Amino acid sequence: MQIWVDADACPRVIKDILYRAAERTGLLLTLIANQALLVPPSRFIRAVQVPRGFDVADNEIVQRSQAGDLVITADIPLAAELIAKGVHALNPRGEFYSEANVRALLNMRDFMDTLRASGVQTSGPDALTHADRKAFASALDRFLTRVLPGS
Repeated sequence: MQIWVDADACPRVIKDILYRAAERTGLLLTLIANQALLVPPSRFIRAVQVPRGFDVADNEIVQRSQAGDLVITADIPLAAELIAKGVHALNPRGEFYSEANVRALLNMRDFMDTLRASGVQTSGPDALTHADRKAFASALDRFLTRVLPGS
């Protein structure tokens, strides 16, 4: 099992939580982005830079991840692809995507895109709060405890 991060938009505080988890568990953590990333020196943490372009990083994550891996992403279409592949997907607010919720999330996303395209002003996502960071860390810990023997 590996952990993959859709790193272009992943908040720094979430990356920091993931760095600590990789060191603690010995799991390989790979951040994929279309820009250069600085990651702490570790045999468990690496960064992969892909060329710029629409969905290039997402496609790389889909291609490299395997069933049972964990991907951290806020990208709902990417999460839907991963779920179909048997990959676990967790957003930076600590919510797991699943077959049960990803379709509704995609529908809401498409609805909001339609509103924006018609000129309606919509706000972006709320800023990540301390409660969100705590929820993410808790969800990650519960997942890792469940999937790793002896955790």
